[in-house]
Amino acid sequence: MNTRKIHPILHRRFPLHWLTVKFGEIAEFKNGINFKSNEKGNMIKILGVGDFGNLSLIRDMSLLSQVPLEKLPSEKFLLKNGDLVFVRSNGTKKLVGRCLLVYPEDEIVSFSGFTIRARLKTDLITPEFISQLMQGGLLRLALRHEGRGTNISNLNQSMLSNLIIPIPPKYEQDMLLSLITEWDAALKKTWRLIIAKEERFCWLIHSLINNRCNDWNHIPTHEIFDTISEKKNDNEELLSVTQDHGVIPRTVLEGRVMSPEGSTDSYKLIRKGDFAVSLRSFQGGIEYSQYQGIISPAYTVLRPKIKLHDDFYRHFFKSYIFIEKYLSISVIGIRDGKQISIPDFMTLKLPYPPMEEQKSISAILNNAHQEIDLLKQQAEAYRKQKRGLMQKLLTGQWRVVVEERVKYGE
Repeated sequence: MNTRKIHPILHRRFPLHWLTVKFGEIAEFKNGINFKSNEKGNMIKILGVGDFGNLSLIRDMSLLSQVPLEKLPSEKFLLKNGDLVFVRSNGTKKLVGRCLLVYPEDEIVSFSGFTIRARLKTDLITPEFISQLMQGGLLRLALRHEGRGTNISNLNQSMLSNLIIPIPPKYEQDMLLSLITEWDAALKKTWRLIIAKEERFCWLIHSLINNRCNDWNHIPTHEIFDTISEKKNDNEELLSVTQDHGVIPRTVLEGRVMSPEGSTDSYKLIRKGDFAVSLRSFQGGIEYSQYQGIISPAYTVLRPKIKLHDDFYRHFFKSYIFIEKYLSISVIGIRDGKQISIPDFMTLKLPYPPMEEQKSISAILNNAHQEIDLLKQQAEAYRKQKRGLMQKLLTGQWRVVVEERVKYGE
């Protein structure tokens, strides 16, 4: 077997007792085909780019879309257990190079023209180990060393074929996979808890807010909030308004947003406890600010003018009932032209529960949401730890001590 290296930097990362081979020497590749549906054809499941997401393994083929084809694909275009499918091309480039390990069992499944299938032709290495190598960034590391960068628009068979694959002894592969599986199990358990906590949070919102709205006193928005337009505050921190995290420092989003050029005199001051309304708040509600700084003049700043518990309105302004029942009244335009009419919004009558009720509801929702945030932080820590572990283990920088080599005849 040819063990030539395409890049010496990559080879030095692997232990000397590991084999290093080109991917093309241990696998055969096949580009998918572009299908033309036929209403009277036979239904077949197709693995496409949209099925990758954040998955690395798929066993449940019921998740795949089905299309009717006049003629079923030939055997060479069907997937088998242990096949590795790579995204060849994708409009956003984000998924290009992503790898998905599939186990279709006895189902007939094909793969789209924007993907490449790799099928191993050796038992020296398992598809599970190859999958973990790809998750650990082996392909992107190789492309970066070749000067292609990591944001490629197309992957081809030549790139995959020339990729150097490290092959540890079988006992090391099994032990490495066992360690990584433990981290995967911890991640899955944490995300199951997150999903359960999020479902409970939605139930709490429904019980504590949705079901009580009709019983609360309602007063016009302009009696609860003032619209504020304080400008010429260049010395203040630049903030961004997001639907996921509210109003946060723009430095947190560095690399994902454009900084304004020139003067920010027209930018509006927003203080801690204020709310920001965007023209597209009809999609995700109104955002709360825990910071003082300046935001784009495209936003409307709301500042409480009467005594209220801002955490109650922080939750209320993101609730389904507010977006669908209250805020929808002030939406103007159709389709992509929709936006919030601030004059209409200020005439809306919003619930104003007794202060003690605002506080008690806020306390319950804050505690529930804090549990979710802590679990997400834990999941992110697991993810980073796993990636670091994979990079060390799968490149041989850290070795696994195995006491049962005799089991493999080593």
